[in-house]
Amino acid sequence: MTKTTTELTIEPTIEPTIEPTIELRDEERTRCEVWTRVMGYHRPVAAFNRGKQAEHQERVYFQEQAAGRCTKPTLRVSVQPRREAA
Repeated sequence: MTKTTTELTIEPTIEPTIEPTIELRDEERTRCEVWTRVMGYHRPVAAFNRGKQAEHQERVYFQEQAAGRCTKPTLRVSVQPRREAA
């Protein structure tokens, strides 16, 4: 008696789903309030005076490298030319 084997391959078909776009009118939107840490406690940026708000806008953000991936530190030295005594 001989056995016969049948190979069956199934390939899934994935149809892309299109998410509906939600559009809101201005009066339906919720105002987003940004808080930040100042002088050891958190405050909303909207409560800052104009000077503090300007400082907040000028902040520079950076990302730290993960531990173990440190590179050699770069030392930047500014050399001023010597002035000769008269």
